[in-house]
Amino acid sequence: MSKTFHIVSLGCAKNTVDSDSMAQLLTAAGYKQTGNPERAQVLIVNTCGFIGTAKDESYNVLKELAGTKKTGQILIAAGCLTQRYGAEVNGQVSGIDGIMGTRRWMDIVQLVENLRTKTHPESRYHLPETDAVGKDEKGALRVAVQGASAYIKIADGCGRPCAFCAIPLIKGTTISRRMELILSEAVYLQERGIREIILIAQHTTDYGYDLGMKNGLALLLSKLTEAAPNVDWIRIMYAYPGYVTDELIEVMAKHKQILHYLDIPLQHAHPAVLKRMLRPTNIEWVYKTLEKMRQAMPDLALRTTFIVGYPGETEKEFQTLIDFIGEIRFDKVGAFKFSLEPGTACEPLGDTVPDEVKEERLQRLMTRQQQISLERNREFIGRKLDVLIEGAGQGVSIGRSYRDAPEIDGLVIVKGETATGQIIPVNIKEAMPYDLSGTATRRKKSSLEK
Repeated sequence: MSKTFHIVSLGCAKNTVDSDSMAQLLTAAGYKQTGNPERAQVLIVNTCGFIGTAKDESYNVLKELAGTKKTGQILIAAGCLTQRYGAEVNGQVSGIDGIMGTRRWMDIVQLVENLRTKTHPESRYHLPETDAVGKDEKGALRVAVQGASAYIKIADGCGRPCAFCAIPLIKGTTISRRMELILSEAVYLQERGIREIILIAQHTTDYGYDLGMKNGLALLLSKLTEAAPNVDWIRIMYAYPGYVTDELIEVMAKHKQILHYLDIPLQHAHPAVLKRMLRPTNIEWVYKTLEKMRQAMPDLALRTTFIVGYPGETEKEFQTLIDFIGEIRFDKVGAFKFSLEPGTACEPLGDTVPDEVKEERLQRLMTRQQQISLERNREFIGRKLDVLIEGAGQGVSIGRSYRDAPEIDGLVIVKGETATGQIIPVNIKEAMPYDLSGTATRRKKSSLEK
């Protein structure tokens, strides 16, 4: 059990990158990763603290590991929950040996070594406020590989004032990573045969502003296509309304590698609700910009996220949201019931919408969106889509098209078994609200294959 570690990563893909970066540093220091917590000397839970349900999951995992922890094992609580509520976490879960947050994940080896070699009757806290994004990453790649796809974190933190969100309280303001680091990671992933690179940050469209760049994301994308020309797909996640520039649209439309897919979380469609959220209220910008994007990229796939039951949301305001999704006709929509987070700017508003009303509105919104998603999917029947295969068995293969981001969007079910990691053309035969199915025609070879 000596010098072994086990990591549980909770929450979003941005947390997954942090977990993988910690694992790289531990591995470089001579530790061996194991998927079995019983065989690990060091147990690490990279927590999520975004909303109440995420906190509950983090506490449950910590308590489960603390309850089964053996003599000689070390339990470390890391991540968003501990960054903001370190003392509370320590009080809620007995048996935690170390606590670290999001801003100095690169000190994981130092913390582990201190816990292994020194007596610690009480939990050791490691929660310095110093940010290290792009500056002191200690050689760890800021990537997370999942099959033939990989995430690259291009920035961390958030400088936006959204009234409902605790991310700035947890991670601080936006800090962009140096472009040369990101490009070198893309080259590394290309050499590994990665087929899809997914750029993530709290808001990818904020990339580079703190470094003095006006159109940092557009510039980064152009440089990525030059640095890693053999990566088939480059996907952009989490664009902020108002910051999808003409330059970004032009770059997306110009380069074949850059997928015609954009995730732009809008949160609501009624200006009064958006104003209470401290979000951009110019809905006309949304209509104009999305129309401009669709003119430049007729096959554009759009995803967004909405919150229902925000404090003060009236039936009329909610109906505006329903009408809005009917007009825009997003390909993919995620929706969540409002969760009041202590310390956020909206806390004085209270949680005024009853939970049963939130639930009813959530169901109404998703029912309407399912109809739209099915109609959008049916437009692809009889057409051919390239599909990245991620699994196969029992006579079928499962994969994703350019329209589907991993873990949050739909799948393409392909008749016949194909090796994972391949991109194959698929004739679409059937459409469902979330998924498509079809038959393969011929395999598209990797650009690294001879």
